[in-house]
Amino acid sequence: MASSMALSSPVSLFQLCMLLFSFFFFFSFSTSSSAKLNPTTDSLSLSFPLTSLPLSTAKPLNTNPKLRTLSSSSSYNIKSSFKYSMALVVTLPIGTPPQPQQMVLDTGSQLSWIQCHNKTPPTASFDPSLSSSFYVLPCTHPLCKPRVPDFTLPTTCDQNRLCHYSYFYADGTYAEGNLVREKLAFSPSQTTPPLILGCSSESRDARGILGMNLGRLSFPFQAKVTKFSYCVPTRQPANNNNFPTGSFYLGNNPNSARFRYVSMLTFPQSQRMPNLDPLAYTVPMQGIRIGGRKLNIPPSVFRPNAGGSGQTMVDSGSEFTFLVDVAYDRVREEIIRVLGPRVKKGYVYGGVADMCFDGNAMEIGRLLGDVAFEFEKGVEIVVPKERVLADVGGGVHCVGIGRSERLGAASNIIGNFHQQNLWVEFDLANRRIGFGVADCSRLSK
Repeated sequence: MASSMALSSPVSLFQLCMLLFSFFFFFSFSTSSSAKLNPTTDSLSLSFPLTSLPLSTAKPLNTNPKLRTLSSSSSYNIKSSFKYSMALVVTLPIGTPPQPQQMVLDTGSQLSWIQCHNKTPPTASFDPSLSSSFYVLPCTHPLCKPRVPDFTLPTTCDQNRLCHYSYFYADGTYAEGNLVREKLAFSPSQTTPPLILGCSSESRDARGILGMNLGRLSFPFQAKVTKFSYCVPTRQPANNNNFPTGSFYLGNNPNSARFRYVSMLTFPQSQRMPNLDPLAYTVPMQGIRIGGRKLNIPPSVFRPNAGGSGQTMVDSGSEFTFLVDVAYDRVREEIIRVLGPRVKKGYVYGGVADMCFDGNAMEIGRLLGDVAFEFEKGVEIVVPKERVLADVGGGVHCVGIGRSERLGAASNIIGNFHQQNLWVEFDLANRRIGFGVADCSRLSK
């Protein structure tokens, strides 16, 4: 994640866990070798539908002649979809034969993991015994040794001499299981190479994580994906369980000719900063406008300082946008100046958002005006006044911006709430991120 976070009562624990998951990765990886994605001209370009057995025996990775691993010469550009609530939930075909698995698409995380437990009530977890390509990493595997670059989280040997990992969160919850190797099968004749995944035997949610950051264990790096993009639809009111559908590409996006791009900020391997996540998609944000008024925020606030604080990242796994104190204070001052007595006093949603309102959200939005995040070369993300406020339930609406400090974070995070009706393309080969306004709900049909 840096991020998957949650700010609504029914799922707040999950989202918070995802956020903590991301930052746990962030702090761990920032102390290891800074892995850089070095894409070649080879690329995997795919798209696919997005909408209890103990792991006691390491099974050999079977070779099935009917399955062809996608090689560097393969080229696919297939559009599909995902479901959007507070997260982007894709459904991936994992294993041989494939078993559909729900995963949260998270550009702030590295390791992908799936659910491998059968609990009551039954969940659609992955059953390793049904896959001929499933393989559990033994304790002798290099990834199971401490301080391996890009994977510094605790790994141990379980009683069966298999590689076991654990993720612990600040609220006391955790996820743990075995590190495994498994394929994603997109059709009977096309599969990815074997990928390193987590196979979770204990977790608090029915969904896994699809790690999409710049690390060497991320899905794009392992599967040789050099470009991907998504289009987040307009979210529905908090009491509406009919989740909208967005679009997702792995590979070239036919709409990219009209995208506007900003260069990703990269950091040399030798650059060690305690608050920096070198594997995040870091962008050069320069300022914020509210209602056409440019806020008095120095551009340096949006870039990492000597300690790494101030980094600005694009994170699909985070629901809201979060700002460091200097930027957040200027935003809040402007909100108070414009809306003053309408602000809900003493109310903090999800422990992070304190710019909330009762009453007519459309009227409040009209008074506030559009919100714009400005980047280099005149590129900007403009959030129209109709979508400035998030419906958090109970008749309450909040500005979708929180204070990073409340999360224990030192970064600016652009969450998926401010990526609605926008193509976001991650061009890894050219080290850039593209944005293009779109009607994302219509595109998915």
